[in-house]
Amino acid sequence: MQLGIHYAVFSGADQAEIVDRLVGTARAADQGGAAWFTVMDHWFQMEPLGGPAEPMLEGYTTLGHVAALTERVRLGLLVTGVTYRHPGLLAKTVTTLDVLSRGRAMLGIGAAWYEREHVGLGVPYPPLKERFERLEETLQVARAMWSDDDTPYSGTHYSLAEPVSRPTNVSTPHPPVLIGGSGERKTLRMVAQYADACNLFGSDPEAIAHKLEVLSQHCRTFDRDPATITRTVMVQADPVADPDAFVAQMEPLAALGVDMVCLVPPAEDPVGWTTRLCADVLPRLESL
Repeated sequence: MQLGIHYAVFSGADQAEIVDRLVGTARAADQGGAAWFTVMDHWFQMEPLGGPAEPMLEGYTTLGHVAALTERVRLGLLVTGVTYRHPGLLAKTVTTLDVLSRGRAMLGIGAAWYEREHVGLGVPYPPLKERFERLEETLQVARAMWSDDDTPYSGTHYSLAEPVSRPTNVSTPHPPVLIGGSGERKTLRMVAQYADACNLFGSDPEAIAHKLEVLSQHCRTFDRDPATITRTVMVQADPVADPDAFVAQMEPLAALGVDMVCLVPPAEDPVGWTTRLCADVLPRLESL
């Protein structure tokens, strides 16, 4: 089982400390052997973490900065809301990150949910059904942009006369695509059809097993091997406080075929926590 570090709290006494904590955590993840370093794609901090009064950095600018200061860890947003950027621009942005990081970018994407930040900054927030329609078209546009075929794309919501992206991506055949969420009818179907990875929530083996079975059913529809999809879970836990209990909690998930656990460093000491996590817990996860 691999480890992903998801940096979600952009706190600090001042702006310099915000940057130092972010960079220090990314470097600790990179040097410690974590497979992924991700940040949120929001304009406002989520309300459970303090809401708009708390700091939040724009996601792809943040990853571009981190890319220059790391060497191995894969970089992405967990996850981009489909409403945040036009799909042609989004694919171009991810390609740019992939080129600048020398092949370490991925596209994490979902249907978006945080209406307050859309209203707050004057960005349209379509109904859920339309957001899922736009999500599927965005996945199709990304495929077109990352191919050698410059045929115009025409969908219900988006039309691209020239889906061209130069330079081309470094990752082959393209930056990995992760779709966030666990909706059984639409989200997991899109994972089976378009994505390289999924991201589920929680550590309950029975619930995770059910979602993975639903995913497998969708894979059969598209004649796809479920093993070609990287299965990740976002878990709220503190492995550093009790490594034995955490590893025991992860064992049944590893047995189900979960490839990676994503964890959020605490706001108090994200750098030290990530350093200890990689040193003391990651080797045990890798053995599962």
